[in-house]
Amino acid sequence: MLGAIAIVPSAPVLVPELAGAAAAEVADLTAAVLAAAALLPPRWVAVGTGQADDVFEPESSGTFAGFGADVRVGLSPRAAAPGDLPVCALLAGWVRAQARPDAGVQVRVYRRDHDAETALARGRGLRAELDRAPEPIGVLVVADGANTLTPSAPGGHHPGDADAQATLDDALADGDVAALAGLPPRILGRVAFQVLAGLTGPGPRSAKELYRGAPYGVGYFAGFWQL
Repeated sequence: MLGAIAIVPSAPVLVPELAGAAAAEVADLTAAVLAAAALLPPRWVAVGTGQADDVFEPESSGTFAGFGADVRVGLSPRAAAPGDLPVCALLAGWVRAQARPDAGVQVRVYRRDHDAETALARGRGLRAELDRAPEPIGVLVVADGANTLTPSAPGGHHPGDADAQATLDDALADGDVAALAGLPPRILGRVAFQVLAGLTGPGPRSAKELYRGAPYGVGYFAGFWQL
């Protein structure tokens, strides 16, 4: 059955070896991410976006070497030798090891250009699959907002995107799945958030915001939904 849901950003800066001196600047974000993930049961499914639909099983592992440091992560305690994992899976593995090292996580990657109806349908299909399981399964949503929120943002500065980011943050804080279903393409993790909407429709029983901000011009949110 579907258990609780944690929402965290797809942000390699969470990893201290990658953040360097900036680790102190994101300490509040890191604490919020780990607090949200620690509330999940021992079996997880992570939801993120990538270039193609894919599934990575708990035996998989990878490294952040492509981001500047050979920090190795596994999707479970029994993970094998490192392979090639997308960033959402790497973050899921890192968060798992820090928050619930006994947990195992299967990562579902959804193509980032799916339209809203496809993403919602994938979420509904995942819900049906999880509800057939006898034990509770937690969901970890690993996704970012807009990357255009400040002059130094990696996607350039588009002040108008602040409204879309506020809509996203408010929807995640309030459990508003209808607002998630209508997110615009400039939200990097749009598809993952729309899978979340399909997964949890008509909405969670409660939603809790632990962090919202854009420390590097990218919208980051951490929170927890209870069904």
